[in-house]
Amino acid sequence: MAASIIVTGGRPLSGEVRVGGAKNSALKLMAAALLAPGVSVVNNVPAITDVATMADVLRGLGVGVERDDHTLRIDATQITSHEAPYELVARMRASIIVLGPLVARLGRARVAMPGGCNIGSRKIDMHIRGLQDLGVAIDLGHGYIEATAPEGLHGAHVILDFPSVGATENLLMAAVLAEGTTTIENAAREPEIGDLVDMLVSMGARIEGRGSATLVVTGVHELAPVRHRTVGDRIEAGTYLVAGALTGGPVTVRGVTPGHLEMVLTKLEQAGCDVGGLADGVTIRRDRAIRPVDVATLPYPGFPTDMQAQFMALMSLADGSSVITENVFENRFMFADEIRRMGADITIEGHRALVRGTDRLSGAPVICPDLRGGAALVLAGLVAEGETVVTEVEHILRGYESFTEKLRSLGADVRLAD
Repeated sequence: MAASIIVTGGRPLSGEVRVGGAKNSALKLMAAALLAPGVSVVNNVPAITDVATMADVLRGLGVGVERDDHTLRIDATQITSHEAPYELVARMRASIIVLGPLVARLGRARVAMPGGCNIGSRKIDMHIRGLQDLGVAIDLGHGYIEATAPEGLHGAHVILDFPSVGATENLLMAAVLAEGTTTIENAAREPEIGDLVDMLVSMGARIEGRGSATLVVTGVHELAPVRHRTVGDRIEAGTYLVAGALTGGPVTVRGVTPGHLEMVLTKLEQAGCDVGGLADGVTIRRDRAIRPVDVATLPYPGFPTDMQAQFMALMSLADGSSVITENVFENRFMFADEIRRMGADITIEGHRALVRGTDRLSGAPVICPDLRGGAALVLAGLVAEGETVVTEVEHILRGYESFTEKLRSLGADVRLAD
């Protein structure tokens, strides 16, 4: 695996790039395939390490997984194990998402406590309490979650403390096979949730309230395998749009629904960019100074926490000061320590960052702190003077397919190094 990404700044970017299927959706669609005996096919799946890890998790359960380009064929005819072991779950936190479908299909599950990016505690309390409401007995010990439902699952009224994406998904996939009706209030509303709902409904699930904060699930006795296409990756798209904003563009990003990026596009326009929506994408250009814009991350439809680091990179070159408030994850300002090495003027006060725009950034050796922060450091390197070397880029490869190749197709001087 490549150890670093080397960027030489100062090259203009322009052209068109296509994003793949959403990482944050594809992983959950793979888990949803566990609910139906038979072969489900998921199209538009990105070729990234997180998907490979989830495939290994499913194979460990006895499920067949075959890849053909960007299509996965998942054979869940038989599930021979109910355990997702630590060595796999530790590599990717999203593996926890098999908990709901396993206990729904088999009546039991044993899943290691999750790992993943170091961006905050991201407690799984809401997953556990919600499953308990559905009749699941939970035993926590020795680093594992033991879930059993010997008498089956039953409908319940579940109110989430916070619109957690993972908890909403786990509870949805458990509730679709529960007896009776389940209402999930304060549910997450992200487009990836809508994508999962679409697949579950195609499988025969009965779900009302798609796109709203209240989901009503009427349980069914069985589901059928389906073919489903993953929604486009709005965070990957947003990353390339910020690259266009930093360098001036024009850059066109295709393969995404513009409406899924509404808040990001609004903030980019406020920052002085010209943004044009297309049927399947967005074009961005900038021919004026970057304006300072305040941003506060919030659950969808608010500004996504997964775009916070990229936007901080943009604001580091703004003509003035801006405040970025992180309301979702408590440790997500680690990126600021690294971009400061490149000359950014950023002061952290609790969950707020004061970003004072500077005239220029300088290339420097930096360490990739997490998936989105690492991508943002590469973006900063695109406009920095000299060479930027980003190490520990395994985080980036977890979530971006052909990241350096796509940037090079726009004109960037960027490469992977061993």
